[in-house]
Amino acid sequence: MVSATVGKGAVLGAVVVALLAVPARAATGQAHAGTTAGQARTGAAAGLPAPDTAGLRSVLRSAVAQGAPGAMARIDDNGAMYRATYGFADRSTRRAIGGDDRFRVGSVTKTFSAVVLLQLADEHRLTLDAPVNRYLPGLLPDDRITVRHVLSHRSGLYDYTNDMFARSVSGFESVRNKVFTYRQLVKLSLAKPRTNAPGAAYSYSNTNFVVAGMLIEKLTGHPVRTEYENRIFKPLRLKDTFYVHPDKKLPGRYTRGYLTPDTAGAPLVDATEQTLSWAQSAGAIISSTRDLNTFYSALVRGRLTSSARLAEMERWTPVNSTTAYGLGVRRRTLSCGISVYGHTGVVQGYYTYAFTTKDGRRSLAAVATTSNNGTVLDTMAGTLESAFCGKPKKAPRDAAVAGRNSDAAPAVARN
Repeated sequence: MVSATVGKGAVLGAVVVALLAVPARAATGQAHAGTTAGQARTGAAAGLPAPDTAGLRSVLRSAVAQGAPGAMARIDDNGAMYRATYGFADRSTRRAIGGDDRFRVGSVTKTFSAVVLLQLADEHRLTLDAPVNRYLPGLLPDDRITVRHVLSHRSGLYDYTNDMFARSVSGFESVRNKVFTYRQLVKLSLAKPRTNAPGAAYSYSNTNFVVAGMLIEKLTGHPVRTEYENRIFKPLRLKDTFYVHPDKKLPGRYTRGYLTPDTAGAPLVDATEQTLSWAQSAGAIISSTRDLNTFYSALVRGRLTSSARLAEMERWTPVNSTTAYGLGVRRRTLSCGISVYGHTGVVQGYYTYAFTTKDGRRSLAAVATTSNNGTVLDTMAGTLESAFCGKPKKAPRDAAVAGRNSDAAPAVARN
């Protein structure tokens, strides 16, 4: 199915939908285009072209045609809102995917973890350039590895998920019901040589944000869930955002996620229910498109940290010609020259893009309900082009593949 909705929001995090989506033929999954009245972009962010909503719907249709059971996206644009959905939330019941459905956000979690640590820096409980071992004595084999190195993926710590998910389905099935401690995950990493000397190079690694979770819990004396809730979820009224580890179920209404096997033609694997203990503070948050837009807009507008800490977060390490990484946040430069700020997320069954403009006035969150499918991942990058660049004047340069390869091969849930 495909549906589209346009509405207007009065306050951050409390968007009021003015018109309902047009019903669709969910039983067959065929496209049923819905358009609504009131599509004038009266709230459009200044200086940006109007979003290409037809292009956005086309991206979602393409992702489903390429193997994702469902896909959805939401744009919040300085008070105006547009969202679109296509396909199914549940392949068994044939329930259509809904714009308010919750999903696993994967590595978008890393920004939440970074925000908590930056708040602790604001509270003078943490120094970014201090060794991790100052706070977690003896954890790491090199006292030169700092908190900043961890948050910017420049620690050189090997990513244990390289081995854990070398085979997508068997690797997933071996851990989906397991509960790991943070130290067990770090131990898996330290069994392998480091990728580089501390600070020498960017090398994406889930191990870094496992260490971040350990720092949060050591410095606060609370589980990461408590810190996420008290510092971010509750202040921003993120009603769809949860950290349920090690529980396996998603709360409320959600879309299921489906893992694509390595063997061509093999059936998709329903990967929705898992502990996500292999990721924890590196990737275990559940959210919605609405909440992700609220979160990133609030972050860049300075509602979550001091201006000094936000500036630290935005000290960029180049990754490739289109992408740079700060502290738990990514900058992507699109084909039209506009830079957007946020994170991508890959976890079994879900591909997520969540980005906002520098001023937070326009935000995009999009998800496709599959993983281990590089074609779908690249296609979903087109949601950024449609949301921020508007209707293309010419074919965009191929920034999607460069952005993906800077993070991970699609078989590995780590970006």
